[in-house]
Amino acid sequence: MDITRIIVGGLDNNCYLVRSDGQGVIIDPGAEAEKIIKAAKDTKIELILATHRHFDHISALQAVKQATGAKAAIHAKDRVAGFDAELEDRQFIKFGAEKLKVIHTPGHTPGGCCFLMRDRLFSGDTLFPNGPGNTSFPGGDEQAILRSIREKLMVLPDATIVYPGHGDETTIGRERALY
Repeated sequence: MDITRIIVGGLDNNCYLVRSDGQGVIIDPGAEAEKIIKAAKDTKIELILATHRHFDHISALQAVKQATGAKAAIHAKDRVAGFDAELEDRQFIKFGAEKLKVIHTPGHTPGGCCFLMRDRLFSGDTLFPNGPGNTSFPGGDEQAILRSIREKLMVLPDATIVYPGHGDETTIGRERALY
């Protein structure tokens, strides 16, 4: 397994390329499609995943889809134009020798999702170092995001590495004291 963080766009979004055995997935192609495509050039990308529908996480989606021939998936409650499939809570996505588990974490948006792969959590804008994502946008719900974090993320082992949608990684153990 190999994880590459690609920082893109004016909001310094984290786009992730996750590879296994020459295959991979792209998570949150927020901007700068050419940078993402270059990083993925030697990887067979069959699926692009979005943690949620906000522009800063999907603006490069169409260009990356076109360059890779991949399908794109997002939770049904966040589906917008350009997505081919809908994600469901507890769904598994297999690629190479790996699999990601979809964890529906509403709060930042109604269809917000995190993706768990072994001891790695791609948290989008649900969980950051030192707190939850912003819930002041339309569709945001502070109580829902706190419930999602407490009930679905804080049950993970302390050593779980969290790869957020913006900023540096953290661990569940470091964040546990806040919840």
